[in-house]
Amino acid sequence: MAFLCRHKLPGSHQLCGHDHPADAPCGAFEYVRVERPEDLPPAEPRIVDVAVLDMNHGWPNLGHDCIVHALLDTACELLPIAEETGVRVRALSFDVRRSRQIPELPGGRFALYVGTGGPGHINPYANDGVSPESQGIAEDPSWQPPLFRLFDAIVDDPEAALLAVCHTFGVMCHWSGIAEPVLRGPEKGGKSTGVLENVLAPEAGHHPWFHRFGEELGDSGRLRVMDNRLFDLIPQGAHLPAGVLPIGWETLGVGGPQGDAITMIEFARDGGGLMPRVFGVNHHPEIVNRAGQMALLEQMVERGEVTAQWAAERREILTRSYPAENSEHLLRLTSDYTLLRPLRFHLQRQVRRRAESLGFTVDLDEERTALGGAPAPGASPRLPILEAP
Repeated sequence: MAFLCRHKLPGSHQLCGHDHPADAPCGAFEYVRVERPEDLPPAEPRIVDVAVLDMNHGWPNLGHDCIVHALLDTACELLPIAEETGVRVRALSFDVRRSRQIPELPGGRFALYVGTGGPGHINPYANDGVSPESQGIAEDPSWQPPLFRLFDAIVDDPEAALLAVCHTFGVMCHWSGIAEPVLRGPEKGGKSTGVLENVLAPEAGHHPWFHRFGEELGDSGRLRVMDNRLFDLIPQGAHLPAGVLPIGWETLGVGGPQGDAITMIEFARDGGGLMPRVFGVNHHPEIVNRAGQMALLEQMVERGEVTAQWAAERREILTRSYPAENSEHLLRLTSDYTLLRPLRFHLQRQVRRRAESLGFTVDLDEERTALGGAPAPGASPRLPILEAP
């Protein structure tokens, strides 16, 4: 099913010719930014809309664009289906915190939601613009109740999925009452940044998806993560609610013991039993291909979109590695299992279902694709090339 179009030949620009989210030149993917109600385009029967919950409050951010490009990558894989059926993918990026734009509940145009990271305190009522943990953010917290209602509806709808990273994951922990944000103090080294380590929870070893991740990691269950967070999420009880599973925990330093902060939670599982349906992580699995991210960062600097301090911090995060290991492969493995392949699974499912609802029979099996295996260390996939129009 996978292929490379002429816009993504080896050695070419890997973001489909764009350094910002944009429509794909092949026509398989569209991008729309929603900052006002009138920005929202009408639903269309041959468009699968994905709601991106942008939690950045207007801050410059690499992660948001990486999520959009991950959706683009899957749309590119599905170009033959788009050409046969006319079904294509559209990412609608909702400016949740600054513009208070919340997508509609599942059951209509949306069945897949993806939440980004973002600055400031997890609780918007604590962002006064003055306290250090608010990071200069002074916000109107009125977006929180409707977002919590959206989370309720997604969990209650077995056909809906939500994948969340960093800030959105913290908001989900706050919404659910499972864990509360605690500012990382000097005893933990303050803000957690760079390529660090988590460890899989014992429950992950019995999970139909994450046990595969554990087998690739080996007996230690330790995984590399790209971190950039002020807050730990500390569970509020000895046990999580029924149906909710801990998947990962922090470690107190690379090679250190497990800490008290939970870093990955499955809130609900797909009806087929394989894939997490509502899932969040407190790291940045969307940041892959560090060389490409460095190029995007330099473009942001050249355009004057970011401060020198902001850029310097991101450079340090993107360039950190550890001796005697292939950090790039380990980070990619984490990204594959904790975001990219679940995202691909759920988006492929929506495209297949939309095509079938229009009377088409397509050769697409999201479970078969998901179980196709992770890339080998340092391997470059050899894929057939399909010329895009």
